[in-house]
Amino acid sequence: MAEFRTTHAGTSAAAARIDEGLRAHMNKVYGTMSVGMLITAAASWAISGLATTVDPATGTTVLTGLGQAIYASPLKWVIMFLPLVMVFAFSAALNRMSAAAAQLFFYVYAAAMGVSLSWIFMVFTGVSIIQTFLVTAISFAGLSLYGYTTKKDLSGFGTFLMMGVIGLVVASIVNIFLASSALQFAISVIGVLIFAGLTAYDTQNIKTTYIQMAHSGDREWLGKSAIMGALQLYLDFINLFMFLLQFMGNRE
Repeated sequence: MAEFRTTHAGTSAAAARIDEGLRAHMNKVYGTMSVGMLITAAASWAISGLATTVDPATGTTVLTGLGQAIYASPLKWVIMFLPLVMVFAFSAALNRMSAAAAQLFFYVYAAAMGVSLSWIFMVFTGVSIIQTFLVTAISFAGLSLYGYTTKKDLSGFGTFLMMGVIGLVVASIVNIFLASSALQFAISVIGVLIFAGLTAYDTQNIKTTYIQMAHSGDREWLGKSAIMGALQLYLDFINLFMFLLQFMGNRE
């Protein structure tokens, strides 16, 4: 009986340590993601301000030299696809990077994403951008909380959701050249549904991965895992925001 109590106490203590570590891990994931969001917002707002000016002769907003380079030259294609390239590069190089280097790369990526999204300040009103951001934040929080607390295994949705993401990317690239409003509407609707699902799925996956690897004691790996988790949730938030903006944004 004494041996049973000792074993039970040891098991309970180990479970308590994992729970404590999980809370710290998730706090790091959400904290890193939040810093990335702030960097993206700051970079996007700053670039949009530098890219436009008011013509004193006509009183209209026109592009500056920087704006012409970013939005009206071949450089726009580099800026548009750079975040996508950086995501693949980050995933490929993560195992060879330290946790500190991975975190720095994530923040650089967030800045690049801000530059890529700076055009929204010239297309949509500031009020509608803020409103959409708040709706996205509330929706994201609810979906992520569901993914963290639900007892339902969401892993079966992973392959389906990732196939949906690939389809969205292909359709979005095609629509750059077609400029079809009907196709854009369909992409936006499907995009909202897919990234809503991914928010819950990724949150559960981050939690599950930590629990599975907590016994390893590899702090370096767990640190990099938190950065990757932050990147996943960051991308879910950004994409959910952009697709919702197509519905809720009032154009200038």
